[in-house]
This record gives sequence, C-alpha cells and structure tokens, in this order.
Amino acid sequence: SITSTLTTLLCLSAPGGVSLVVPQPNINATVAQNILLSVEYSCRGIATIEWKHVSSWGTTKIVEWKSGNYVNISTVYKDRVTTFENGSIQLLNVGMRDAGYYFITVTEEYGTNTYGTIIVNVYEIIYEDLHFVAVLFAFLAAVSAILICFMWLCNKSLHLFQKRTTHKLTASTTEEIELETIEC
Repeated sequence: SITSTLTTLLCLSAPGGVSLVVPQPNINATVAQNILLSVEYSCRGIATIEWKHVSSWGTTKIVEWKSGNYVNISTVYKDRVTTFENGSIQLLNVGMRDAGYYFITVTEEYGTNTYGTIIVNVYEIIYEDLHFVAVLFAFLAAVSAILICFMWLCNKSLHLFQKRTTHKLTASTTEEIELETIEC
C-alpha cells in the first residue's frame, strides 16, 4: 500500500550511483507555517534536482537546479521557496493549496535518476471556530441573565399582587363582620 511504497522510496540506489534518502515522508502543517521538505541525495557526478507538486488542483513544477549552478524557481513559488545543496527545499507560508504530494527527481549527468515522495497535509487553524463558540456562549449567557431577571421581577410582582388581594379580602370580611354586629 502507500506506506510500503513510501518505505521503498526512502532510500533508492540506482546502478549509476545516485541515491536519495527521504527521512520524513509525511509532514503535517498548519496554514501560514513554514515547512522543510527534507531529503539527502548523493551521486558521483553533477546532479539535477527537480521538485514537483501534485494535488487535486493539478501538477506544478516548483523548482529545478543543478548542484552548484543555476536555480530555476517557478513564478508561482518565486517568493516562497528556499533551496538547499542537499536537495531539500523550504516552503514559506503554506496554504491549503499546498497540501498534496511532492515528488523529487535527482538525475545524474549520465542520465541515471532516482525518485522520492513526500506527502504534505495542511490543516486550517480553528481559532475562527473557537471565536464563534465564545461569542455564542456569551450571547446565550446574556439572554439567560435577562430571562432570570425578568422571572424574578414577575415573581415579585405576583407576590405584591397577592398581598394586595389578600389585604382587600381581609378588609372586606372585617367590614361584613362589623356590619353584622351592628345590626344585631
């Protein structure tokens, strides 16, 4: 499966003497983070290193360079990629579109080549969701406080109303008793 394929790609050695090691084949990152796609290659002659990105949005060539010579960075990645002599690259400020497969090809000057793959998963920061939950919680707390105050006022009003009604009833029964006493 994928794990066995990646393990096979970790250290491939071609007959011409090109080898490639991918120490971290899976990378998890969050949006706006800088990530290092680390590899280590070795060969007898001058090597050409090429990085490509494959995702659901398509295939994009990131960078190609010869050790010690030129570096050709794609315009899409111009300000976001740093290359290293060991074949590694650093991606700055990753976004959701940077998730996918990164393929590296190391080609020796005599035509021998080897390949490596790194899978990058990019996750969104959930601060926006937490902010929404906090605002919703504050709103519900305020509404419940208003309802509690309203219920307290209703309860006090009911008690006052009951007191007045009881007082009027008591006064009217006292008058009836007094009237009955006088008539006798």
